[in-house]
Amino acid sequence: MLNKITKAIQKKIKPEQFKILTNIGWLLSERVFRMIMGFFLLAWTARYLGANQFGELNYAIAFGAIFLPLFQLASDQIIFRDLVRTPNLKESILGTGFLIKLLIGIIVFILASGSIIFLQPNDPLTINLVIIVSIPSLFGGVSIIEAWFQSQVELKYTIWSKNIVFVLVTLIRIFLLQNQAHLMAFAWLIVIENAANAIGFVLIYRLTGKNILAWRGNWKRAKKLMKISWPLILSSLAITIYLRIDQVMLGQLTNSEQVGLYSAAVRLSEIWPFASTAIVKSIAPSIIAAKNENEELYYKKLQRLATSQALLVYCIAIPMTFLSTPFVVFVFGKEYAAAGGVLAIHIWSSMFLFLGYVKEIWITTEELTVFAFFFSVVGAVSNVILNFLLIPKYQAIGAAIATVVSYGCADYLACFIYKPARKFGWIMTQAMTLNLIKYRP
Repeated sequence: MLNKITKAIQKKIKPEQFKILTNIGWLLSERVFRMIMGFFLLAWTARYLGANQFGELNYAIAFGAIFLPLFQLASDQIIFRDLVRTPNLKESILGTGFLIKLLIGIIVFILASGSIIFLQPNDPLTINLVIIVSIPSLFGGVSIIEAWFQSQVELKYTIWSKNIVFVLVTLIRIFLLQNQAHLMAFAWLIVIENAANAIGFVLIYRLTGKNILAWRGNWKRAKKLMKISWPLILSSLAITIYLRIDQVMLGQLTNSEQVGLYSAAVRLSEIWPFASTAIVKSIAPSIIAAKNENEELYYKKLQRLATSQALLVYCIAIPMTFLSTPFVVFVFGKEYAAAGGVLAIHIWSSMFLFLGYVKEIWITTEELTVFAFFFSVVGAVSNVILNFLLIPKYQAIGAAIATVVSYGCADYLACFIYKPARKFGWIMTQAMTLNLIKYRP
């Protein structure tokens, strides 16, 4: 019966559209599966650890994440673009990207470990947590395999791999919770999950008839890749600052409990982008290809995608604004009730986050990486300033306000300051008004 339905659908739509819909289906199934299981385990873990220890763990994760933007020296978006354009050169593209990321992973681990030892010499728990959660950077380059399958609109293979790993890690987490494991065990679980995913990617790549040993680094390609990507390091650093600095600053300006409350709200806010990223990742190859065929079609596809993202945000954020506190209490318990107000505010950052996914496609296709850097800096600086002003008085609520405002500055308002980006600024305006406001060039 299912095969008959599938064949009937195939007859009515184009092969390219069917492939996109199939890919979206795989991505959504993975995200829904992870969301359901992750939701349950997040609640259990947060209740078990309590706001204080939950805050300690999330502070370490946020601190380690500050150095991850260095991986942008071999930007996944640029590699993805090159794989879409020249799939016959995949060995050179993947090999060059992998070698750069391998070197960067070592640098990231050293920087993260050294920085926390310097900044918190008398806090062995925090030092150990940061060092442990930074270990995955050493094998992060293997994730480049996912860019290949994404470029071929065949993400089902990596999804199989990640779901198998997720199930195994879930079983381990349940074991840890049932046996009242130490906080450090949950940090090590992050390492296990990332290592298992890396091994899974290599196996899937091999099982689909490809040979990772055929990868070859190319110095000329490496120089070109780094030349195009280097602005993205600073851009990504700025993005990471206004994504993660709130938790780091909360830890420095308040206490671990406030970090725990804020982290709980952010975790609930961040479970929703699964649908957004599934749609964007699947449609991105079609948009990039349209750029080479027809400029008008290219922008029409961008507009349709942006509008769908805005509509998705409204469907999530409006109910969550009014139901945030009972939702938080239901998930985490009364100890986390104060996180409800944080969630009601933070959830609106999803508007700029979702539209930002679309803007990434546009920036990469237009090669406006310097633009991405400049306005990410605007967002990072505004976030840090607002956090300094708001956290001492409003604590976690202040951090949430700072996040939403800084996202709006960097991802939306800044488009109208930089002339070449105004066209995309109007795309975002039309999307947020659900096309009630039309762009007139």
